Amino acid sequence: MQYTTALRELVQDRLRHHAREGIDDPSLRHAAVAVSLVASDAGEACFLLTRRASGLRAHRGQWALPGGSLDDGEDAIEAACRELDEEVGVADVEVLGCLDDYPTRSGYRITPVVVWSPRTPVLRPDPAEVESVYRIPLTELDRPDGPRFLSLDDVTDPVIQVPIHDTLVHAPTGAVLYQVREVLLHGRATRVAHYEEPKFARR
Repeated sequence: MQYTTALRELVQDRLRHHAREGIDDPSLRHAAVAVSLVASDAGEACFLLTRRASGLRAHRGQWALPGGSLDDGEDAIEAACRELDEEVGVADVEVLGCLDDYPTRSGYRITPVVVWSPRTPVLRPDPAEVESVYRIPLTELDRPDGPRFLSLDDVTDPVIQVPIHDTLVHAPTGAVLYQVREVLLHGRATRVAHYEEPKFARR
């Protein structure tokens, strides 16, 4: 899949027609993540995925989209763009729209903000927050072996796993990526807020 103007217009149109579901729960702290669409060196359509630094207090070493809590006075779009710049050094982006909020077991509601980089960015990960950053082809989300849904004895809804290269990405990131596949790549109004996180991600 090539990173083209036609793809940007398709993604923007699908987001425009997506009936986004937010969460209105004051007990949840608001956070935002950036679904950052970028080109590979070969012009392939990709998104940015990070591995969180091992020294972080929470969710260390886990796979994540760039993002974090909203600062005072920020909205989700402003927070996602700020965190994208702070974490991986990508600042020049166009906001295409937002996907559904996802409630986490750790007390957050995450708003995914889809952004488009007009040029192949030079990635500058902040070592205090990001161990590594990867450009993952969007076609990875359409693999025939994913997503996977597991049943655990302590939850009613299934735990989601999204295969990426040789690893598995769990919720909340895995849930967001599944909706990226369903809405952006296929135009399907698939909801993901009910998918569960594995036990290790609930802290």
